[in-house]
Amino acid sequence: MITFDNRGVGASGGSTPDTIEAMARDAVLFIRALGFERVDLLGLSLGGFIAQVIAAEEPQLVRSVVLAGTGPAGGPGIDKVTALTLRDILKGFLTRKDPKQFLFFTDTEHGRREARAFLERLKERTDDRDKAISLTSFRAQLKAIHRWGLQAPADLSRIRQPVLVANGESDRMMPSENTLDLAARLPRGELVPLYPDAGHGGIFQYHDAFVARALAFLEARPDV
Repeated sequence: MITFDNRGVGASGGSTPDTIEAMARDAVLFIRALGFERVDLLGLSLGGFIAQVIAAEEPQLVRSVVLAGTGPAGGPGIDKVTALTLRDILKGFLTRKDPKQFLFFTDTEHGRREARAFLERLKERTDDRDKAISLTSFRAQLKAIHRWGLQAPADLSRIRQPVLVANGESDRMMPSENTLDLAARLPRGELVPLYPDAGHGGIFQYHDAFVARALAFLEARPDV
């Protein structure tokens, strides 16, 4: 598995693009620079937008896709991500809590407990930790997400690869109805039953189940 920071994010230099299409071009260039001719893609949230564009525009490069906590272009509620994110960041500041607790998890006893466990897991890595995103890059990402939410609905029939789709049942950032829509409209879409009492961070909350399901999905396609 190879993970990377998009341009202008984390350890990657340069300026963060403000469109999903430009981010997708960057990812394709990165994949080809590594010498890969065919890959599986896993995209979470914004990464799921990028993965959809790559799968549609570069079908020969992509064997299969896993999409989590994401939605199609023009999906309901995606254009509201900026306002929701800024509101929860402010809430985190006022309550002295990490805003990821509000953005990624449900406001239930179980959800709050899972949020605390997730935040503790983030501390386990002590070397080469990600750098905090700059305000400029953060604004560019929010602008790209907003544009994606306002686009005309995408023609998902162009994505012919097998696609596994997962999310929590109560995603506030990318409303969970988008997950159901993706699975229904993708010609070879497979839906993981929505994780109960889980939000945008559903795959973090149910990581054991998600990893097992994703590996089984990928291992069923040994021709890569």
